[in-house]
Amino acid sequence: MNFELMEALRVIEREKGINFEILLEALANALVTAYKRMPNAAEEALVEIDAESGEIRVVAQELDEDGSVVREWDDTPTDFGRIAAQTAKQVILQRIREAEREMKYEEYAGREGDIVTGIIQQSDHRYTLLDLGKVEALLPQAEQVPYERYEHGARLKAYIVEVRRTSKGPQIVVSRTHPGLILRLFQLEVPEIVEGVVEIKAIAREPGHRTKISVAANDANVDPVGACVGARGSRVRMVVNELRGEKVDIVPYSPDPAEFVMKALSPAKVKEVRIVHETGTAEVVVPDYQLSVAIGKEGQNARLAARLTGWRVDIKSESQLYEEEQREAAEEEEWAAGEWITDESGEMVWQPAEGGEAVSASDAGWGEVETAADGEAEEKPDESVEPGEIVADVPAEAVAAETVAAAAAEAPAEATVADGEEGNG
Repeated sequence: MNFELMEALRVIEREKGINFEILLEALANALVTAYKRMPNAAEEALVEIDAESGEIRVVAQELDEDGSVVREWDDTPTDFGRIAAQTAKQVILQRIREAEREMKYEEYAGREGDIVTGIIQQSDHRYTLLDLGKVEALLPQAEQVPYERYEHGARLKAYIVEVRRTSKGPQIVVSRTHPGLILRLFQLEVPEIVEGVVEIKAIAREPGHRTKISVAANDANVDPVGACVGARGSRVRMVVNELRGEKVDIVPYSPDPAEFVMKALSPAKVKEVRIVHETGTAEVVVPDYQLSVAIGKEGQNARLAARLTGWRVDIKSESQLYEEEQREAAEEEEWAAGEWITDESGEMVWQPAEGGEAVSASDAGWGEVETAADGEAEEKPDESVEPGEIVADVPAEAVAAETVAAAAAEAPAEATVADGEEGNG
């Protein structure tokens, strides 16, 4: 009977792929449990199994206070072979199931970020199940492409995002929306990517609608875009078919931000790109007839270009840019017309001719303007200065001397003017 038991374990090893030693260990543990249920069984014992003959021997043990073995003896029951066959059956089956689950988990645990092909088994509003052969994969609703229908029995490629260990075996979570799916699909169709000649630099995707990828070549003799497109578009067509019609734009990568943004907005024709590093913005100028193409349906093209390049894309047409420049010029012209007046606090401020709030010279960025001998704002404008004219960079001493001389020339001979004071005329 023991020899037949060993043969059965060998068959299980071949059919289930479970190591024979693992099965022997599971059987030994089960027999120890069965032995301790028997009357007059020792408190401590172990089971030894000969892998060749199948001979089973129970070794009872006596332990001291420190847990060390002080005595061993053979305590194998006479009918232990029959007991082993009856008692160990369920335990061995359970161990087989555990070993199978562990093998499946180990097979897929290191495949996160890989692509798998499965057959759709079940689909509802919560999730879709894919049969991968030995295991099933879970495609949650959050990882499904909107408006994509999953018909029972159809083959489907998906991207592994997570492998979970559960009591019922490994749970594999896959996705159809992950950008990594695009990378893996192109790796399947473009050998140059696998070889490292062509590199995918960035991917921006709106699942079910449009995807943009930027590619670069590590070999000057290789066209990265042409390698991904393939002869007559054969390679990219296979990717689009697997994505069920999702549009794919392939643009060349450039280390120059302005050129990269210009290429990323394809198929729109861009006239100029201005990079503002302080704000991380790329100001794009396009012809009027290309504005709608550059922005895309509901802003999709501009949004994907921003994700692909990492710059905040601000698109303007030529006419919009011209209008803004004219508006700014008009505002500057409005500020240029006006006059200096003294406000309630005695400070000289600039009052625009068109009205509005007056501003001081320091707030406007013009610096200090002194028009009196003592450096204070004069209360009455100088008649020698035309309205709107600004006198600046004139020392206070020079202004005082000129004022005194003018007053002396106009006053009677007996009149005198104190030094540093204004004449009354």
